[in-house]
Amino acid sequence: MAQVGYLSTHVLNTAEGVPGAGIAVELWRLEPAPVLVARTVTTADGRNAEALYPDGAGFVAGLHELRFGVGAYFAGRGAGEAFYEVVPVRVRLKAGQGHYHVPLLCSPFGYTTYRGS
Repeated sequence: MAQVGYLSTHVLNTAEGVPGAGIAVELWRLEPAPVLVARTVTTADGRNAEALYPDGAGFVAGLHELRFGVGAYFAGRGAGEAFYEVVPVRVRLKAGQGHYHVPLLCSPFGYTTYRGS
C-alpha cells in the first residue's frame, strides 16, 4: 500500500560546501486558504528536525509552500546580508505519492531546488 504522503527537506550551503544547519523552515498549505502546517529548524546535517507531514498525520493534498529562513542563517555565519531573506518553494503534493523530498541548495546570492528521493 502506498504512503498517503510524507514530506522531508535538506538544505546545503553551496557557498561553503556544508550542510545548512540551524535554518528555520515553515510548511504552509496554501489551498483553500493559507494555513501553517509545521515549523522546524534544520539539524547539524541540514535535514528537517521534526516531521513535515509524517505519513497519514493530517496530510492534505494540494498546493504547499516551504519557507526557508536563509537570510538569518547566512547573517549568523558572518556572510553579511544575503540577497534572499526567505526562500519560498511552492510544491503541489498529491495523495498516494509516498515520500516527497525537497532539497534546497543555497548561497547568499542564489538557490536551486528539485524533487529528490
